Amino acid sequence: MRLVMTEPVEKMERPYARRWWALLVLCLSLLIIVMANTALTVAAPDMTKDLGLSSADLQWVIDGYTVPYAALMLLLGAIGDKYSRRGALVLGLLVFGGGAVFGYLADSAATVIAARAVMGVGAALIMPATLSLLAATFPRAERAKAITLWTATAGLAIAAGPVVAGALLRDHGWSSTFLINVPIAAVALVAAFVLVPPSKAGHHDRIDYVGGLLSVLWTGALVYMIIQGPHFGWGAKAVTAAVIAGAGLVAFVLWELRHPRPILDVRRFANRRFAGSNLAVALFFLAVFGAFYFLTQHLQFVLGYDALQTGVRMLPLAGAVFVGSALTGWLTPRVGMKWTVGAGMVLGTVALALLTRVDAGSTYGDFLAPLIILGLAIGLALSPCTDAIMGAFPESELGVGGAVNDTSLELGGSLGIAILGSLLATSYGNHLGDATAGSKLPPSALDTAQDSVGAGYAVAQGIADKAHQVAAQAAHASSPQQAAQLKQQAGELAAGARQMADAVGSSFSDAVAHTSLVGAVVLGVGTVLVALLLPRHSTAAQAAQVTEAEKEPADTSAR
Repeated sequence: MRLVMTEPVEKMERPYARRWWALLVLCLSLLIIVMANTALTVAAPDMTKDLGLSSADLQWVIDGYTVPYAALMLLLGAIGDKYSRRGALVLGLLVFGGGAVFGYLADSAATVIAARAVMGVGAALIMPATLSLLAATFPRAERAKAITLWTATAGLAIAAGPVVAGALLRDHGWSSTFLINVPIAAVALVAAFVLVPPSKAGHHDRIDYVGGLLSVLWTGALVYMIIQGPHFGWGAKAVTAAVIAGAGLVAFVLWELRHPRPILDVRRFANRRFAGSNLAVALFFLAVFGAFYFLTQHLQFVLGYDALQTGVRMLPLAGAVFVGSALTGWLTPRVGMKWTVGAGMVLGTVALALLTRVDAGSTYGDFLAPLIILGLAIGLALSPCTDAIMGAFPESELGVGGAVNDTSLELGGSLGIAILGSLLATSYGNHLGDATAGSKLPPSALDTAQDSVGAGYAVAQGIADKAHQVAAQAAHASSPQQAAQLKQQAGELAAGARQMADAVGSSFSDAVAHTSLVGAVVLGVGTVLVALLLPRHSTAAQAAQVTEAEKEPADTSAR
């Protein structure tokens, strides 16, 4: 057996014998991309404390990864198609691992954000490469099953990130969570040479770099606007980004319509199955990323679980994704994609609707059913959508197909965190203002508490600490009268601290319920739109689409 796999998959007369081992490598590569974000959610409080991050700093620590990741995928996917899909994967793993080491060594907000941005570039190379290599390596009869396992890996990573990060945080600092990715990236890097066959497009036309750069411009500006506007206000930066995104999108579409070999044939979006699948992916990750954003905060701050305990309590979602993925593999060939995806989206809407019942008295048990239902929904809907998106592209454009799928995913996730996260913050601040109306809390302290649930509990803890200090002074008072006064003051402060903590918890719980309602409405409306877009006879449509996608253009002249 050769140590390094050198035979291109396109030249193999039979299906690659070790393709399921190759899939394991691709799934490991996907694992670190998703874990990089989910691990950060439980490390964020320690990082904020250690580096003194403002809310704006923390937001860009999270989203510094997202902007290059979303903006570069389409162009890098096309480059991988032309030159080497495995090469793109290997380079991405090197860049990603290097960024993770950089993050481990970072000691300021700026360096952490820079490290996250480097990791985002690596992810933009890895993500489309995993899907394009999967599609190139597996025969069409097995591709849906392979994509189902690929999707299930994403569900595992959603829960695995917080669990592993939580275990590390018990004995190590927040920087150790960056190192989660390094050994996995190293193993995937070596295994890629041994198990993953080389692959690239069958023709050698020039890449549409103008279209690619326009895609970077409008996608990057759109993601920046999504982050900047809801969180930091619609000032000059957000408005400028919106104008650039709109103008860039128009220029991109016009250029692609006129180009003989576009980087992305935008006419594909006229295909109802393709358009509906992309919309479903975007809406699902809007709901999932938004829900994950506030669920982890509620478990940590309101219910008081530490990082590891929070991660463990997210595991039912990962298990449900695997169950849902197994169900979709059985259901889709029997009832068709439209019904499987529709059922998944309905379940996702139900999961968010159940979260509207959250209140100050809710326990983890109230979150268990929504987590399981949401996991089932992810497993049911995403695999058929990804398979449909990849099936719309010919073998020469599999990297672009993977990039389109992943861009829909990332745009949806960015929208979920930006829109639902902004709504959560506004709702929490308003509820807390109402709950503390008439109290003696100084305005500056209330402003601080309204910034986030963590800040609210910090203010309550500060009042409690002040109560302890006053009580200690009472013990050493010079007279009984002074001691009585100090004890009374300490009692009032202690009661105020309890009331503040209760107000913060109830306000955040109410905000979760309100945000979940909006998320359920958005996903519910999206479910109807997707149902209208997806063709009823999906099996026939898929067969026709696959036939068309397999046709390679006869003209291989330079672009």
